[in-house]
Amino acid sequence: MSSPDPQVRAARNPTSPTTEKTAANKVSRTPGNRGPVVAVTGAATGVGALLTAHLAASEAVGRVVAIDERRGEEPAATWHVLDVRDPAIAEKLRGADVVVHLALDLDLETDPAARTAYNVRGTQTVLTAAAAVGVRRVVLCTSAMVYGALPDNDVPLSEDAELRATAEATGVGDLLEIERLGRRAPRAHPGLHVTVVRPAVLVGGTDTALTRYFESPRLLVVAGSRPTWQFCHVEDLVSALEYAALDKIDGEFAVGCDGWLEQEEVEELSGVRRMELPSAVALGAAARLHRIGLTPSPAGDLAYTMHPWVVSVSRLHDAGWRPRWTNEEVLGALLEEVEGRHTLAGRRLGRKDATAAGAAGATVALLGTAALVRRARKARRRI
Repeated sequence: MSSPDPQVRAARNPTSPTTEKTAANKVSRTPGNRGPVVAVTGAATGVGALLTAHLAASEAVGRVVAIDERRGEEPAATWHVLDVRDPAIAEKLRGADVVVHLALDLDLETDPAARTAYNVRGTQTVLTAAAAVGVRRVVLCTSAMVYGALPDNDVPLSEDAELRATAEATGVGDLLEIERLGRRAPRAHPGLHVTVVRPAVLVGGTDTALTRYFESPRLLVVAGSRPTWQFCHVEDLVSALEYAALDKIDGEFAVGCDGWLEQEEVEELSGVRRMELPSAVALGAAARLHRIGLTPSPAGDLAYTMHPWVVSVSRLHDAGWRPRWTNEEVLGALLEEVEGRHTLAGRRLGRKDATAAGAAGATVALLGTAALVRRARKARRRI
């Protein structure tokens, strides 16, 4: 993979009002005017760790309660070490005004049944526990993937658009169920408010089928498709989650960079050429490779690289939020992050394998391996 153009390498807007403290948003931490107590689940790693540190440094927050299966590094937070599926979490949430639930497992390598059991049961437990101890708001973080990637999608989609995703892509079924639980919770527990945050393609220490797409020596493009790319840097997600935790925005909303990039722009900015395949070949191969265990990504993930699912971020804009990152800048950051990694069909390769196999040759090798495995299985059945 060639290095990104220096002009699209990561940069931030130092004058953005979204994460810089201003006199207008400072809140004095006095007994009569304290900020909310915010609990964060999944606080030891990833977005949870970034949000925990961000809130702990904010003068608008009274106290941060951090919950995870191991203790994290933020010394200013009050830590509780437990599994979010443990009903004992209710006592740990007592006294919190807001819970930001980020304890989700969307790892490509996790067993799907175990992943669903953790994600759904964890969300159920957190919502029930929060309501039981008088928490007034729970913030859930899912993904703009819940809208679905479809050829007839508007560009951009309204945040009120119907959720038309299916459970065929990694973790999307879990996210749809989490959103269903979030909609049902206020009806079952009057007084509890639920806010849902839906980021675009998340970049910044993340490993997903969509970030692995940019680890390939060629960008797979399905013939006749129209890919569009809208990114969300983790820093912008953290600032949007802070808005939700501080009641600056409510309901369901998307977060990401303004606008989007067409596939041709992505190829020009990245310097990575495309490999175009007919739809039947690409989808059929993806399904077979996943079924026999050669790749972690189901065929449903491919739809999100084929069809548009760009979303408006107008609700955050109306609340005064602005992204610090552009799509071009996030793409540059992503290319720097994945440099030196080698992925084909969602499967990570060692350096020796990637060097020995050219782009098309490596793909053919994977498809050939799949064919050999199928033949071997048929032969065993005949014996």
